[in-house]
Amino acid sequence: MVDVTFIAMMVVTVGGAIFALEAQEIVYGAIGLAASLFGVAALFFLLDAPYVAVFQVAVYIGAVAVLILFTVMLVRQEKWAKELPSKSPSRVAGAVTGLALVVAIVYALASTSLTSDTALQNGASFVQIGQLISTGYAPVLEVLALVLGAAVVGALTLSRVDREESSQ
Repeated sequence: MVDVTFIAMMVVTVGGAIFALEAQEIVYGAIGLAASLFGVAALFFLLDAPYVAVFQVAVYIGAVAVLILFTVMLVRQEKWAKELPSKSPSRVAGAVTGLALVVAIVYALASTSLTSDTALQNGASFVQIGQLISTGYAPVLEVLALVLGAAVVGALTLSRVDREESSQ
């Protein structure tokens, strides 16, 4: 079951990244980026790294992807928001992609032990968690913070470029 979940999350991650790179409109690229980051978070769950996975979901999907989407939607013209015919290939592709994402989420939830109720053997105190984060996981958190900073700078750069183009 874990192998099927890993393959499903790998498909979501790589598929989202390819979709983000190949998208004609930046809004769809940002949605592909969010899907790819979700796949990475699911892979962290499979690696038994729930702290990094929740950090990935909260910061990268919840903050960076939403920041990019709001920046693009506020700055860009709405030429990407056009009505599609009911049986267009884009709608069919969207429905298939949504279904694939739901199947991947169901496989991920079925293969984890999140549904079982297990009691902690030894609860860690806040001091122990702080010591663990500041010693063992410090390099990982610093790299994640640098990537977050780069994403915010990239989003701000996207919004600035669009304003310069519209003023000329």
